[in-house]
Amino acid sequence: MAADQNGSNGPDLAQGIALVELADGAKLVGHVGEELVLLARRGAEVFAIGAHCSHYHAPLIDGLIVDDTIRCPWHHACFDLRTGEALHAPAFGPLAAWSVEQRDGKIFVQGRKGPEAKPRRSQVSEEPKRIVVVGGGAAGFAAVEMLRREKYQGEIVMLSNDDAPPVDRPNLSKDYLAGNAPEEWVPLQPDSFYSDNQIDLRLKANVARIEPRSREVALTNGETIAFDRLLIATGAEPLRLAIPGADQPSAHVLRSLADCRAIIEQAKTAQRAVVLGASFIGLEVAAALRARKIEVHVVAPERRPMEGIFGPQLGDFVRALHEERGVIFHLQDTPSAIDGDKVRLNSGGALEADFVVFGVGVRPRIALAEAAGLAVDRGIVVNGFLETDGPGIFAAGDVARWPDPHSRQAIRVEHWVVAERQGQVAALNMLGRRERFSAVPFFWSQHYDIPINYVGHAQKWDEVATEGDIVAKDCVARYKLAGRTLAVASIFRDLASLQAEASMERSIES
Repeated sequence: MAADQNGSNGPDLAQGIALVELADGAKLVGHVGEELVLLARRGAEVFAIGAHCSHYHAPLIDGLIVDDTIRCPWHHACFDLRTGEALHAPAFGPLAAWSVEQRDGKIFVQGRKGPEAKPRRSQVSEEPKRIVVVGGGAAGFAAVEMLRREKYQGEIVMLSNDDAPPVDRPNLSKDYLAGNAPEEWVPLQPDSFYSDNQIDLRLKANVARIEPRSREVALTNGETIAFDRLLIATGAEPLRLAIPGADQPSAHVLRSLADCRAIIEQAKTAQRAVVLGASFIGLEVAAALRARKIEVHVVAPERRPMEGIFGPQLGDFVRALHEERGVIFHLQDTPSAIDGDKVRLNSGGALEADFVVFGVGVRPRIALAEAAGLAVDRGIVVNGFLETDGPGIFAAGDVARWPDPHSRQAIRVEHWVVAERQGQVAALNMLGRRERFSAVPFFWSQHYDIPINYVGHAQKWDEVATEGDIVAKDCVARYKLAGRTLAVASIFRDLASLQAEASMERSIES
């Protein structure tokens, strides 16, 4: 973005600004030549980095400074103020960083800094020669990216049973499905990323078994691959209800790019669709299909959409939001069969449908771990370093059940950002870093033009303290148990969401 001649993009930072214009802890946006620059002050130090998040281009002026980092207001990516490095997913690309000089009571932003030479920081006596990653989703991608960012020199083999390289899965139920995002936005990295970084990405690779004793992975084609470290990042598989017709061609699940393409293809000629389930995926699919002018019916057994996560008030808000856009709900009801172009309901009625989408949840893919004799309990059991009970074997993402220091219990969550951050930490620990996974869970859900951010994890609560106005789409809801805040949901309160995340992190450290 270029600065215009009227200076609407802030002051010319190369010409300098008075130090008193930037209070301690404050931020401002200016420009250096044609580039927008964020200036941030912490005590006597002043930093200059790119003004927009490298993930979805959110304005970092609206973000939060925490120590020597800044966090994105939209999806909570975290950047180093000194170097611009993307420290925590969902951003992977670094921000530009500029040199800053202070003299005569003014701040001057000089030329761009070059990329910082990252030292190799492996803390094992002998670096693993080969790391194998089973899974091509969020956690697997984040792990291999971090391994190469940390200058790991050994072999990386990434085994994915998908037919496409790792994709930005949240887009599949949001903008891409709605027709508002081009397909080039969907891959997490272009194909060249894997060859350029010597990552042996194998698509349509099906793993038959894991052999912990011999440290080998066996593929269904008969090939075996030895490993020094293994990351199981197999994710989860979408569920279909066990009803007649669930496997007919017009009945879809949504997990992969191929799934999304199949729904888009059917949507081109469809007039009516039925979504089974009022989950995040189900309702995001409903919103995307409404953007394509398709009549949408949602069938779900709950009294309110997502009441178990958001509570009754936000659940009612979500329902009203979708009903305003024309979605028709059939709550406290379930399908009995998919019969051609009809969905038959247990209440006795039937809904016409050109196609059906299941949004009834997922099941963690733990069969490989279980067959290998690894500990499983509603997921693959890992310790605070994301290690399984198998030597040299780690797990991350939707399959991992880890001891969460904030909720103080073992949890497994199915959040995109959590999976990516676990992949990053697992990569560091496969190199011997011994870094605990202590990130506060975070996810966002998009319904039309309304984002809902959620930090923390509350399986149950005895109080929901709401600030602001839910109906006006300006609120924060705090989910508490015995007076302790376990989770916070917010609508257009980005700073409050970031502050809640930082507060939860401090409570872990104290």
